[in-house]
Amino acid sequence: MPRLIDHLVICVHELAQAALDWQTLGFNLTPTGVHPFGTSNRLAMFGNNFLELLAVTDAAAVPPATPDRFSFAAHNRDFLSTAEGMSMLALHSDDAHADAAHFKANHIGAYAPFDFGRDAALPGGGTARVEFSLAFATDPAMPGIAFFTCQQRHPPELFWKPDYQRHPNGALRVIEVVMSAPEPAEHRGFLERFTESAAELAPGRLTVGESGNRITVLDPAEMARRLPGLASNTSPRFCATRLAVTDLDATRRILKNNGVDFEIAGAVLLVSPAASHGLALEFIQQETI
Repeated sequence: MPRLIDHLVICVHELAQAALDWQTLGFNLTPTGVHPFGTSNRLAMFGNNFLELLAVTDAAAVPPATPDRFSFAAHNRDFLSTAEGMSMLALHSDDAHADAAHFKANHIGAYAPFDFGRDAALPGGGTARVEFSLAFATDPAMPGIAFFTCQQRHPPELFWKPDYQRHPNGALRVIEVVMSAPEPAEHRGFLERFTESAAELAPGRLTVGESGNRITVLDPAEMARRLPGLASNTSPRFCATRLAVTDLDATRRILKNNGVDFEIAGAVLLVSPAASHGLALEFIQQETI
């Protein structure tokens, strides 16, 4: 089976301000989580995936990268030196250590798996210890962004909390990640090996995965059609995510009442990256997927 989208890492300079802005967008965020390697996060948690707002909050604790050890914190620190936005895509894993070996054998990441834990605040008070294992994959043809798989090594009920999964804007889950690249076809091999699924090519675009769990790579012309006004980049970048919602009219009312600018294009409500710290948001009603 194709790997499922697990979460998106969205790098921000100031976590507190970004959280306020994302709450204005109608997201209910988890309390701050602190990593032992210098970063902190707040999550917009959905049914089976999530968005991670991430900031570097202790620069002295950031470990350096080495040829065989990918530094999650250093990558995101370096990403923030140029812009805010989506820096990494994580897919779900049942065995990150096996994934790391698979990535090495397929020449997309000769990195040791990374195990860590942190305390997660519970809705009713108190904390629970949550443990993760990550396996990283990178491509020299996509500098500045990275990919990994994420295995949760704790009981699911310690992480997935209904109190955190309900959002005023009605968001249910991430269904698509949109990337820009000058030549989408050049990234077919890497994305097929990373996702373990076949890609489809069309003029100006490459897609991996099925409806509801898809990565789409667009060239500048196709990107301009889908996301008008979004500045193109000379190297591959994560540009947007599409989110399924329960009721698009209700989403529109929440955003309008909160003073958020948006556009409606057919069945899609689009929020520009200026309002969401560098990642455009496309909302679409669940039934239309």
